[in-house]
Parts: sequence; structure tokens; C-alpha cells
Amino acid sequence: MELTSGKKVVLGAQHTVAMFGATILVPLLTGLDPAVALFSAGLGTLIFHLLTKRMVPVFLGSSFAFIPPIVAARESGYSWAAVGAGIIGAGVIYVIMSMIIRLVGSGRIRQLFPPVVTGPVIAVIGITLAPVAIGNAAGNWWLAIATLGGAIVAAVWFRGLFKMLPILFGLVFGYVVAMMAGAVDFQPLHDAAWVGLPSFTWGWQDINWSAIALIAPVAFVTMIEHVGDILTNGGVVGKDFFKEPGLDRTMLGDGVATLLAGFIGGPANTTYSENTGVLAVTRVYDPAILRIGAAFAVVLGLIPKVAAILQTVPVAVLGGLSILLFGMIASIGMRTLADAKVDFTHSRNLIVVALILVLGLGVSGLETGIVWGGVQISGLALAAVVGVVANLVLPKEMDVPEKI
Repeated sequence: MELTSGKKVVLGAQHTVAMFGATILVPLLTGLDPAVALFSAGLGTLIFHLLTKRMVPVFLGSSFAFIPPIVAARESGYSWAAVGAGIIGAGVIYVIMSMIIRLVGSGRIRQLFPPVVTGPVIAVIGITLAPVAIGNAAGNWWLAIATLGGAIVAAVWFRGLFKMLPILFGLVFGYVVAMMAGAVDFQPLHDAAWVGLPSFTWGWQDINWSAIALIAPVAFVTMIEHVGDILTNGGVVGKDFFKEPGLDRTMLGDGVATLLAGFIGGPANTTYSENTGVLAVTRVYDPAILRIGAAFAVVLGLIPKVAAILQTVPVAVLGGLSILLFGMIASIGMRTLADAKVDFTHSRNLIVVALILVLGLGVSGLETGIVWGGVQISGLALAAVVGVVANLVLPKEMDVPEKI
């Protein structure tokens, strides 16, 4: 079916709506500028399409995996420019990994991230973020619960595209409830201009190696997410993107987009499953439509009024949304294990999952984290690396059912 230009624009706007809620939630939770997040997500998506031969219908948005290290970096006194340098470091890791994939082949990379590794790593991301959600909700529990209720209603009882936008609906619903209760301060909205550049923070202005060591290794976690999302996207579209344009190109596109985000003060980018869900619903897989959506995101980033509205969202509303969103991330990790039918009667599987869970949650829960040589180590990154290594070195012969 041939789509008119008007229909393509509408479908592109739909993809912008799908990524909007989650993309702005990351900067709102970390203190980054939501306008910069929208701008970098849109421009990063366009760069991704350019580097992947314009073949892959993917939208890039803010990565939740980077919330814990960004929060930890700010609590440790690092500047926003130092945070940007850390995100640039993550992009560099992506670019290096894309070169390695080109040399060794995508098949071997796929073997590094089986469900027994990816499942618990994803679960750790969600559980690690749980205190952030509760802390935000605690300021006004009734408003947080109302927001959470609105998001749950959308996720359970809505149909079609609206069912896929529970975070955005919950945000709007919670915001309306907050306005009715007089809990919204509109002064930032009145002060903001209609057109203007976002408040860029240049990541190269404070190259702090300790901040880079804290933030950049989380790229090893989001690589797992990237591999899973590209597999899922290809499954929906009916193409093997590991072969063409190749995992090396998709990883490169994600890496360069994250480099850009770090340079201008945005959150690290990652492939968004929300937009893959939109593809499944509409059955329109034209990558050009995703690029139209990306252009809309760039334009929204250039409207300060939009960022100002987002900055008036009460913290408790964000807390209510976070309870659902972070819980869903943890649940997806557990579902990954269940769908793959990982057998926990095998001691090998138990050991791999145990190492990931304890290191990921334990290190992230420490007040000062693990400091080695004056450098703070991220629990997420440590768990991902140890999980991959344990899965590689533990002999398959250990896979003998144990009676407990």
C-alpha cells in the first residue's frame, strides 16, 4: 500500500509520541535538560539511520541504564560537563565494540549474551532504580498513586496504540490531577521563550577520568539491550539486521548517537522497544517514517516552552510513573529467563545469575560503591562483565541437575 505524504507525517508523529514519555523521564529524574534529550534523541536517530544504510526502522531515546551512575556522579560532586564526558566515553566503547564485531562477526557477539546473562542484567537495572522511584513518590503519595493508577489503566484496559503509551498517558493524567490540586508551579513556563536553542552542556569542558570510569562502562550493559532490541526489531519487520546492514553498523550508529549526546549534554541514547511496538501495531516498516518522527523530536527540542512544561511536572508524578516503569524493566528481565526456559536445576545457571544479581544490586546499594585506584566502579557494569565472563569460563559439563 502506497502511503501519501500526509499519512507518513502522521505516522512519524506517532513514533515521536511513543518515545516521548520515556525519553523525557530520564532527564527529569537525573536533572539533565529534557529539551537537550529530545534534540539529541532526534538527531541521534537520524545519524543512526545514516550509518545503517537507512535500512533499520529504529528510534533512539534516553537510556534508563545510565540513571544510577549519573545520579551517583552528581552526588559525588562531578559537574554536568564531567557527566557528559562519561557519556562520551560510553559512546567510544560502542564504537570500539562495533570495530570488534566487524572483525570477529556478529554470531560470536550473539553468543556472549545468552538469556542467562541478559535476563538478570535487565532485572538488576529495574531493581537498582527502585529506590529512586520510591524516593520521588514519597513527597506526595496520593499524587504518585493517582499517576500510577492512570498508567496502569492505560496499560491494562486501553487498546491499540494508546495501550502502548501508558507512561505518556500516566504523565498527562498525573499532571492534570496535580493542576487541579494546585500542585503545579507555572512560572518556568511563563519565563520560557517559544523558540531557542536548548541549554547545551559541552562534555569536553571537564574531562574527569573518575567520572568517565563510573559512567562509561555502563555501555557494556546497554550493548546487551542493543543486541536484544535489534533482534526483536528484525523479528517484527521480518529481516535479519545482524546480516544486513550488520550488527557492527547498528552498534556504530548507537555509539555515534551517544557520543553526540555526551558532547551536548544529553543522556546516552539507546534503541527503543516502544517504537518497535508501534511497528508491530501499524505494520508499516518504512524507515523513512522513523526519520520523520526524529525530525519532530529535534523541532520539539528547539521549543523552550516544551522543556519548561516538562520542568513543571511535580516530582511525585515522576515517582508514580517510575514505580511502574522500573518494575516493568525488572519484570522484562525475569520474562527473558522464563521465555528462554533457563533451567535453574543446573548449578552453572544458578552461579551465573547469582553473580549478576549480588554484584549488581550489592555494589549499587553501597553508600560509596566500590573504589579501586581512586575510581568508582558501577555495579551494573561490573555485574554485566562478570556475568559474560562467568558464562564463558564455566564449563558446560557443570550442567548436571542438582538435587537441593
